[in-house]
Amino acid sequence: MPLQPSRRDFLKTSAAAGLAVSASAKSYAAILGANDRVNFAIVGVNGRGGAHLSAINSNKASANLTHICDVESNILDKFAAKCKKAGFSPALDKDFRKMLEAKDIDAISIATPDHLHTTIAIAGLKAGKNVYVEKPPSYDPHEGELLVAAANKYSTLKVQVGSQQRSSPHSIAIIDKIHSGLIGKPYWAQAWYINNRKPIGHGKPAPVPATLDWDLFQGPAPRREYKDNIQPYNWHWFRGLGTGEALNNGTHEVDVARWIMQVDFPHTVSATGGRYAYKDDWQFPDTMMTTYEYPDKLISWECRSCNALKLYDRERGVAVMGDNGSVILDRDGYDVFDAAGKKTDSFSARANRTSSSDTVGADSMTDAHFLNFINAIRKGEALRAPAETGRVSVTLVQLSNIAYFTQRNLKLNATGHIINDPEALAMTHRTYAPGWEIKI
Repeated sequence: MPLQPSRRDFLKTSAAAGLAVSASAKSYAAILGANDRVNFAIVGVNGRGGAHLSAINSNKASANLTHICDVESNILDKFAAKCKKAGFSPALDKDFRKMLEAKDIDAISIATPDHLHTTIAIAGLKAGKNVYVEKPPSYDPHEGELLVAAANKYSTLKVQVGSQQRSSPHSIAIIDKIHSGLIGKPYWAQAWYINNRKPIGHGKPAPVPATLDWDLFQGPAPRREYKDNIQPYNWHWFRGLGTGEALNNGTHEVDVARWIMQVDFPHTVSATGGRYAYKDDWQFPDTMMTTYEYPDKLISWECRSCNALKLYDRERGVAVMGDNGSVILDRDGYDVFDAAGKKTDSFSARANRTSSSDTVGADSMTDAHFLNFINAIRKGEALRAPAETGRVSVTLVQLSNIAYFTQRNLKLNATGHIINDPEALAMTHRTYAPGWEIKI
């Protein structure tokens, strides 16, 4: 087969053929060749954005970083210095909409606050960019459907959800064995997340820092007064901006549990819990138990955000019970047990366990997940976490929050839509700030 054209050759050919150069970004993104590096732009460079930089750097043979974007100038400047140390000299932008006008960007990676994920992802697709979007890829179930619809409409582009454990070699290996009958029929996947977070206090109205574009930070969210305990991390715990621990971390383990159990939507979702440890501005539960019931299987997820007592000597993970044994799996390895509870196999991927207090998470799984995304763009490799896969897993956890806030068990149909509960159903679609409504 002939080699795909380089970016420069493509533009020359386009001009010679009389094609509009203004269409080059969308056209080029659709035919990016195996001999070209993928030009990335990172949107949202605090916290998890550092893992994106690390992943692009580790895949430097096939990836380049040309742009970085953040609404907070001091964070952007600090990140630019880190990029320079890694050998990149990206352009700096505050507004992702302006950044998306750049013709040399092939892919964007999104690590902004949750309420911006779908908005930026769909804007990226409309601008002809491939999209890597951190979990949750949507703020609510309706946005998840919008993202899938956009991915289908712009089908020449790739959308990868940041569920990086799906690219973990030891996770892939042990789950393949479970699917081949290692522990018989799996019937219960018990997932959990444990941290020891401190209180965030009661915020006071304060002047918006000169370094922060507060209006752009809020984006599609209804406008609120700036308070001194929201930025740069505590937005996770405010409704309208964040999604609580369920979507911050539960997404990962619930996704792995669903992968193991080979299921999509349950028929019932329930959740109990509360803000027990502290009395502050935190608007989500710090302790939560949620269950997903299937005809012959069960998935549960337990959250303990403010107590460090581990489960199975792990801060996070999934224990799957079968009728002929069990497996405990986390990001660092796995243990296999027979029907009598005796350990029969064990694997450790690293010497030290991953800490749930690490808010960046730069690791080999993320590197591998980015490489899968890059290879999907360059070589047509199958994505490990495409938009639809991410949508199903994330919708489950979003429904957990809705079950918690309504204090009712939710009944679902086969497509994951709430039935016979108009109030809960209304919570699957948020209200947008004027001018920020999503259009595909």
